[in-house]
Amino acid sequence: MTDNRFVIIDGSSMLSTCYYAVLPREILFAKTEEERQKHYGKILHAPDGTYTNGVFGMVKTIVSLIKKQNPAYMAFVFDRTRDTFRRELYADYKGTRSETPQPLKDQFALMEKILEESGFPVLYSAEYEADDYAGSLVNKFRGQSSIVVMTKDHDYLQLVDDKTDVRVWMVQAKQEKADQLYEKYYFPYGLSKKDINLPEKVFEFTESYVYGEEGVWPWQIPDLKGIQGDTSDNIPGVRGVSSAAVPLLREYGTVEGIYEVIRHSETDKKTLKEMQDFWKNNLGISRSPYKALTKKEEGQMGAEEMARLSKQLATIKTDLPVEGQLEDYRLPEGWEEEIRRWCLKLGMKEESIFGQSQ
Repeated sequence: MTDNRFVIIDGSSMLSTCYYAVLPREILFAKTEEERQKHYGKILHAPDGTYTNGVFGMVKTIVSLIKKQNPAYMAFVFDRTRDTFRRELYADYKGTRSETPQPLKDQFALMEKILEESGFPVLYSAEYEADDYAGSLVNKFRGQSSIVVMTKDHDYLQLVDDKTDVRVWMVQAKQEKADQLYEKYYFPYGLSKKDINLPEKVFEFTESYVYGEEGVWPWQIPDLKGIQGDTSDNIPGVRGVSSAAVPLLREYGTVEGIYEVIRHSETDKKTLKEMQDFWKNNLGISRSPYKALTKKEEGQMGAEEMARLSKQLATIKTDLPVEGQLEDYRLPEGWEEEIRRWCLKLGMKEESIFGQSQ
């Protein structure tokens, strides 16, 4: 296996983070959309009025990453719409999210154009999400290169695979949180921040670190969300199970495994009681989740059906057709000159992005 690193960046996650990180306080704390729009003129923009606050932050982050981590290959994945195939499965998927503000929408299109014109592969479509393209890139090129996926979305943890050297660079909300993870997992082995050499606010997840933080292995993340749900994506899960999800998955492996045991135990009252006693005495589950896991209401989806659907919603696709060979994702020649051209065009100071020494 080559030591050359392939960095796949969740562009939607990165751009959104950069956009909100430097948004004027008047907009951040406005209570209505009308009030927010009154202050749109205060958002960082180019001489022609093009909004650039998110683009500026993302370009600066990318340049820093390339200079410090020196990856051999790079690709960007984006969400194009929320109306993907998952909404066909569950109409309320991501239904609790507010509308993307227009200044951010405009910058998505701009950022994609900058990356494409700079020679970087950019993947997106109206049917699938960014994580589906990331998963498919990982699946196609695993074993050919060391792969890291950079995101703040915990769904991506399911892609971590030590055997084929696939890691996730999880962006934390603050550097303090990343430092806490360093202290927990890196520093006991005598590693320093310099030794780790990760981007700012980032913690690198291996299989064991996923288990340490989430309580389950990477491949069980969809099962965990199948039971616990995910409020950020409005994945329902099964109500009333919560903390019992982790011990159940540690024992039975999957959502399907849990329900197989339940069906077997329901054959008679004695077996059912033995199962619940085992959950309490051996798995440490103080309050039995049996009723919650088997709940059925007339005219509504039953708990088992909802758990299976939720798992499906949380599962990243890895079989999308991804064009090209690994070499097609090599860091493009001339990317820096093109980024500098865009800096000039958008009125972004080069020294703020590339540093004074450049």
